[in-house]
Amino acid sequence: MTAAVLRALRSDFPIAPRLSPHADGVQEWLVGQLDRLGLPLDPAMRERLARAGFARYAGRLYPEASEPDLRALAALFTWFFLVDDACEGPDRLAPAQIRALRDGALALLREGPRARHPGFSGPLRRLLVQAWREPRRRMPARWRLRFADAVADHLDGAWREAVATVAGRQPGVAEYVQLRRATSAAYVSYPLIEFAAGRPLPDAVYHHPALRRLADLANDLLSWYNDLASLERDRAGAGGHNLVLAVAAEEGVPVPAAVDVVAERWRAEMARFVALRAAVPSFGPALDEAVTAHLDGLANAVRGTIDWTMESARYPVAG
Repeated sequence: MTAAVLRALRSDFPIAPRLSPHADGVQEWLVGQLDRLGLPLDPAMRERLARAGFARYAGRLYPEASEPDLRALAALFTWFFLVDDACEGPDRLAPAQIRALRDGALALLREGPRARHPGFSGPLRRLLVQAWREPRRRMPARWRLRFADAVADHLDGAWREAVATVAGRQPGVAEYVQLRRATSAAYVSYPLIEFAAGRPLPDAVYHHPALRRLADLANDLLSWYNDLASLERDRAGAGGHNLVLAVAAEEGVPVPAAVDVVAERWRAEMARFVALRAAVPSFGPALDEAVTAHLDGLANAVRGTIDWTMESARYPVAG
């Protein structure tokens, strides 16, 4: 049933799919690079990473990135997914370990590769050092701080979810929607639009209310779609952290009915996203091209997540 809903929502989204011509080549490079960085890749793990297609995911969100830049983007995506697995898997990190990982990653992002933290070392640190090298070299300080702040928000969300899971506390719908915006890492992916396009926005434009509302809507759209795709996995081990499960618990309805509620809410948010995107004001000739690239990037984030979710072996609905 959920797979049929996902296919229907996919057909409703009015943005054409895109994919970088470099995606498959970068995917091959990526698996080899993880070997060189010393990640413990047994044959099963290597196959799982290859079939997950993180480089194809990055290639859908940043289809115009150069091949070298797509390598950096794919490495960053892989880092976040490995962290996600560490925080949510059967041998998940304890909240204190997530906090230590957060502090170490932020020290590296804000202070540079010489920054050290006892809770952040080994292959995960080496992967982030490598992936961060080119964005750190090329992008202005205000952009680097914006990216680091987004990472802090994401890892704080992972910590809050871990605390709630350990306590056996399932969030209500409103609380979950706010938490999911952090745990999705969408806010981390948005500054990377500027890196891929080579057009960093001024803070006043990036945080303009019209753009922030669209950023929130895009985050909800890709997050809720992902929740539908990962529903069965989350029922087994996510402590109720899934929008469908939150709706079912709060409204006292069966899970299939909650799937329909979430799907209709998704369609309504999609319509709002399209309308608000068309109504974004001009910021002047010096900035409008960069703003358009950013808005296209938000749409690609949603469409790319939809298409990658349906093709990646990470989800049982793939194909």
